Amino acid sequence: MTKESSPVDLATAIGTELPFLRRYARALTGSQDSGDHYAAATLEAILEDPSLVGDLDAKVALFKALHTIWASSRQISVGDEQTALEKAARVHLDRLTENTREALLLHTIEGFNFGDIAKIMDIEQAEAEHLVSVAHAEMADSIAGRVLIIEDEPVIAMDLENMVSDLGHQITGVARTRSEAVRLGASDKPDLILADIHLADSSSGIDAVNDLLGEFGEVPVIFITAYPERLLTGERPEPAFLIAKPYTEGQVKSAVSQAMFFSSTETLKA
Repeated sequence: MTKESSPVDLATAIGTELPFLRRYARALTGSQDSGDHYAAATLEAILEDPSLVGDLDAKVALFKALHTIWASSRQISVGDEQTALEKAARVHLDRLTENTREALLLHTIEGFNFGDIAKIMDIEQAEAEHLVSVAHAEMADSIAGRVLIIEDEPVIAMDLENMVSDLGHQITGVARTRSEAVRLGASDKPDLILADIHLADSSSGIDAVNDLLGEFGEVPVIFITAYPERLLTGERPEPAFLIAKPYTEGQVKSAVSQAMFFSSTETLKA
């Protein structure tokens, strides 16, 4: 995006990237409401001062504006009230080196290269690489838990199971249907749920997760889908953590580590 780009071009470019900005903001804050607050503040800042885009690529400029706003506030969630999950996350997150989570999310979840991360965070590229390396090490050493996987494709389920186990987590079970997920979750409560959207018997992973959360309350959730943009419209409750298919090992491991630290249990309504 250049300075000569028209307002229409800029609006189109920003509109295309907005769902992913919202995903990043929700992963930072841990909830849809808080993430959308930051995303809205970012749009307002750019509308008020289009020069913030400058010669940067529109996506880089958008994330850079959000990072500037986030860095100035350094809040886990917007508002005075925090849930028990949020308070526990605050304790874990305070132990991490500053800016490591941001760099890790930008690289592994949003797919930015280290050069673009450096532009977004206003740091040197070498520092961006160092922050991601530190993030992986600190989060891997900080917390381990029990994970329920809800996935109907055997190969994908095995792949997820191996990646999650490599992080030091224990797999409580692998479910292919809604009913099986509810049964496994109810018999052995997990610390994290990793769920596909569409299951083997045409049932919904969203319904399965909502059933489980209704049974035992707050638990971090990560959803997997081939069409993440369909779940990032803001028109209904959305998950705080969302992985797109096809995924990479880095994306899964990053999301699992992040969710173990902090996640909203907000879920979609099927």
